[in-house]
Amino acid sequence: MLCAGPTIARMIAAAGFAALLHAVAVLLPASALADKSLSAPVTHGLALYGEPALPKDFAHFPYAYPHAPKGGRLRLGQRGGFASLNPFNARFGDAPQLIVGNVLQSLMTRSQDEPYSFYPLIAQSVDIDDAREHVAFHIDPRARFSDKTPILASDVLFSFDLLKSKGRPNHRAIFALVKSAVALDDHTVRFDLTGVKDREAPLILADMPVLSKKAINVERFDELDMTIPLGSGPYVISEAKVGERLVLRRDPDYWGRDIPSQRGLYNFDEIDVDYYRDGAALFEALKAGLLDYREETSAARWSTGYDFPSVRNGAIVKEALRPGRPTGMEGFVFNLRKEIFRDVRLREAIAMMYDFEWINANFYGGLYTRTESYFGESDYASTGRPASAAERGFLANFPGVVRDDILEGRWRPVQHDGSGRDRTVAKRAQTLLADAGYVLVDGRLQKNGVPVVFEIMIRDRDEERLALNFAASLKRIGIEANPRLYDEVQYQRRRQRFEYDMMTGQWLAYAVPGQEQLNRWSTESLNRKNSFNLAGAASPALDAALDNLLASRTQEDSFAAARALDRILLSGYYFVPLQHVNAIWCAYSAALRHPAHMPLSPMLPFGFTLENWWSEKADVR
Repeated sequence: MLCAGPTIARMIAAAGFAALLHAVAVLLPASALADKSLSAPVTHGLALYGEPALPKDFAHFPYAYPHAPKGGRLRLGQRGGFASLNPFNARFGDAPQLIVGNVLQSLMTRSQDEPYSFYPLIAQSVDIDDAREHVAFHIDPRARFSDKTPILASDVLFSFDLLKSKGRPNHRAIFALVKSAVALDDHTVRFDLTGVKDREAPLILADMPVLSKKAINVERFDELDMTIPLGSGPYVISEAKVGERLVLRRDPDYWGRDIPSQRGLYNFDEIDVDYYRDGAALFEALKAGLLDYREETSAARWSTGYDFPSVRNGAIVKEALRPGRPTGMEGFVFNLRKEIFRDVRLREAIAMMYDFEWINANFYGGLYTRTESYFGESDYASTGRPASAAERGFLANFPGVVRDDILEGRWRPVQHDGSGRDRTVAKRAQTLLADAGYVLVDGRLQKNGVPVVFEIMIRDRDEERLALNFAASLKRIGIEANPRLYDEVQYQRRRQRFEYDMMTGQWLAYAVPGQEQLNRWSTESLNRKNSFNLAGAASPALDAALDNLLASRTQEDSFAAARALDRILLSGYYFVPLQHVNAIWCAYSAALRHPAHMPLSPMLPFGFTLENWWSEKADVR
């Protein structure tokens, strides 16, 4: 059943950090342990629905090899750069996200073999009641920061308060709804979630990074900061050059190396990450022997570009890994903040002109599948499924928002005949535009005397080739689209400020959609700098659909809510859907090894630091 809930963004209360600290960071007397809300049984893990798959006495995650040798050096490359080492404030897009998990760790850690379950890390156990309104985390007495100081309940409360007032938007949104956070003793923290209609909230708290209260400059936390953070993870940062290089070195005294959730992971002594201008530069670095691993995103390069000496002589292994992860959405995204794209009929006509059939055959060797849903390759996708009674009941509150063919599951992106000049599709697009009041004048489409002209922001040659083909197709119906190449720094700055007409946008898919959707589609995220609402989407229907998704109490409720959201998004034509492949294309040094069992729901991007891989040249220890 779908149920309405308050929009989280509208409930965020404004409060100063000092006031929050005074109100929340309190230490309760021992008598508080008798509170009836603490009568829930102690468990070793949390799952969004049901129980965690692994038992309390599990030895290691299924995708970890507990006998993996430790040692060696892993050389990686990333596109772009960085200007900060703080991945948890509003400027998180300027920080290298790979330090999360490796350097800075959370109360609990997610199993990448399950859609959404957490297991012990800094917290060795958790209490939670059936209503999920009270959750208490019990800190492992062995837990230490890398300077060997103990992790205490006061550090957890400090982290909570700081992230609530100055953290990432998702932290601020959900933490603002917590009724209270208290320390029951030095190693126990309890959160009161009474009234928070979000089943995901306890898991977001479990995923909360724990920061050292003595090592953080609170007043400067929301600024760009290159101060090396004090973490509790298996690595420390040994070198950081702005925009150029980041080096992680194993902490030989890492406190958690033998706990089950960490066993067999983080096997390299050193991880060196160099930053490159674009994907082509990364590929050349691999060919030159400067990288040990690269994930390929270009089908053309995957098909024909890997015939070079290191591959032929076996020094580099080329492999397609196939985890069962959802595909998410990638496509040309319309920026509805621009007046030109306000008419959904124009957006639909533009989307119709993307000739996937010709592009897939001529650019990508037929390797791709057309993307048809924002939750593709998962049970959350609406495409091909008629709306359920629960979906119809919810969507009836927003008449006209979802098209009939999408409601019935019949809609698919327009198919072309593969010729590269499908006249039937072009004629359909022109008819739609004429009905919307657009006219052709001297071969140029216009409305009320204003021609349809826009820029497509791109960042590499692969995107440029695709955008040029798309622009040529649009020209056939009188639309002028101008691809423009930006370097990575300019591209990211313009993206963060929404300074583009159209761009190639990507939303990585989570195994279970939830809180991350707020930062993509909510009204609150519309004009917030650095949000992922690239399309400028905002409507009462979207806000209500997001509320329903977060308020889901069962997996079936979650399926229905996500499919309703998917139908609203598809009907809104916020994207020109591109294509996807059901594999991770990677090339890596022959000295690297990975377990036969790969994660079923891996973190994204996949090859951040290869935490469950190892080097056969490493010392066994």
